[in-house]
Parts: sequence; C-alpha cells; structure tokens
Amino acid sequence: MTFVRALTGAYAVALASLGAFVAPAEAQTYPTRSVTMIVPFAAGGPTDVVARIVTAHMAQTLGQSIIIENVVGAGGTTATTRAARAANDGYTLITGHMGTHAASVPLYPKLAYHPEKDFEPIALLAGTPILILARKDFPPKDLTEFVAYVKANAEKVNAAHAGVGSVSHVSCELLHSILDIKPVGVPFNGTGPAMNALVAGQVDYMCDQIVNAVPQINAGTIKAYAIATPARNPSLPNVPTTAEAGLPKFQAQAWNAIFAPKGTSPAIVASLNAAASKALDDETVRKRLLELGSVIPGPAERTPESLATLVKNEIAKWTPVLKPAT
Repeated sequence: MTFVRALTGAYAVALASLGAFVAPAEAQTYPTRSVTMIVPFAAGGPTDVVARIVTAHMAQTLGQSIIIENVVGAGGTTATTRAARAANDGYTLITGHMGTHAASVPLYPKLAYHPEKDFEPIALLAGTPILILARKDFPPKDLTEFVAYVKANAEKVNAAHAGVGSVSHVSCELLHSILDIKPVGVPFNGTGPAMNALVAGQVDYMCDQIVNAVPQINAGTIKAYAIATPARNPSLPNVPTTAEAGLPKFQAQAWNAIFAPKGTSPAIVASLNAAASKALDDETVRKRLLELGSVIPGPAERTPESLATLVKNEIAKWTPVLKPAT
C-alpha cells in the first residue's frame, strides 16, 4: 500500500511537471485556429468599425483569421455576458467599451458579469470623442439654440441610442443630467441602426462616437453641434468644442478595447497585446483610425495593466452619474 501511494504521488508530480511544460508550449504556438472576436453591437457601428480595422492587422501578425461576430442586445451586455462565459483559451475575445465595461455596472443591478472580475484586459485600441448630433433639419442652428430648444421641448423631442448602457445612451444621459431634462429615448440594436434613423430624420438627435459620425457629417446628412473634448478634432476642424459652443461641463470620450475571459493564460494575453500594439503602430491602420477621428493610445496606454486601471477608474467615474437613472 505504501508503495502504491508513493508511486501515485510520484505520478502526480510527474503530471504536474508535464503540465507546467506543456502550457507554455501551447501558448507559444497560439493560435492554431481562427479566433472569434465578439462585437457587442450591430455591424457598421463605431465599435464594429474599430474592431475590424485593428483585428485585420492582428490576424496577419497572429497567422490566423479573426472572425468578427456581431451580437446585439441590452446595450452590449448580452454579448459581453457571452464572452465572460466563454472558454478562456484565447479563441473567444470581445471588443468592449466604456458602456459594456464601466457604465453597465451602475445601470444593470443584476448584471451577469463584472468587468473587473470576469475579464482579462488585453489592450486599449482607440479613444473615440463624443459629438452632439441631430437630423439635418432639426431647427436649432448651434449648440446654444439646441440647449434652449430641447429644454423648452423636452417632452416632445427624442434622443436615439444603441440601448441602455451603450456609449450613445450613457453620454446623452450625462448631457441630459447637465441640462436637467428627460426627453424620450429611442433605443436601437446598435449605433449603426440609430445613425441610419437619424440620417432618415426619424429621430431628433443623439450623442455618438466620432467614428460613426465623420462620414455623415462630411456628407451633410446630419448636423454636428459640438464635440465634447477640450480641443477640436483634426478630422472635423469646423466642429466647435462644447466649451467653445457654450456648454463646457459636457466632456465625454468613449474608448474601445480588447478583453478575454478571466483565466486566459498570461502568455496568450501577452501575444494578443503585442499583436494589437503592432497594429496600432502600422501606418495604414493609424491613417484609417485618425481619418475617423479616433485618438490612438500611446504604448504605455496599451498595456493590460493600463487597461485594467482605466476600467476601474471609468466605473468609479460613471457610477454616480448613472446610478440615479436606474
């Protein structure tokens, strides 16, 4: 009996040693098949656009295709819940943002995941400034008139958004809290469909990420009142800042980042981070993102540690703003 126990113990030690040897070896060969990147909104929206631009280059670096899977619903939390419950083998990732990984915490009391506890941060991809937009025939001519108009017609005007907890919803909630109004909200399954409705004149206004808005603004199909950043954006030099236009309190910038399910190996996280960072250094990728008005993070902002800190700080920032809305 003693011999059997000793043999069993020795066998267990051998297996443990083998496992320690195999895990890094598997990480070194990762990926051996295609990777799924979940995008928690409809195709054509800002998160989808950023994800497709960056992952196309990442796929070249990793030597495997990255398949975009758009999963809509509940302000992006449906897709994010799915990603949180996926196998932590590096083959299911998610492009999250300020809504799915920060604002969702105060907005959804029964949220099925926690951004800090259920994900491994990979890399920050882009900052996306917020614009106050309206249908092209909306009466106000500038932001001062817009503020006066929506205050006077708060029960009549409506604001489009991509679902409770989405960036378009959260940023307009901030705007509405500053203006002390509660207009009608019109939810869509993604910012892309919301923008289509705005272009068609079916809704009055929305707060949206610059990535989704530049082509429409330049085409004259919608109007832009202001950008909620301290400085004007090079892609829209004629759009004033909210401070210039008379509403300095409204400052908002969203972001997009890659996350993996909790427990994904450090080696795989490092591999994905390196691929994402390489993509952000590529001239073609940078040009495409900058043309859309994105703010490209520097090397120090792209680390998993930096992203983890960003998520923590964003939850703390948005909770007091959004808690009253629940």
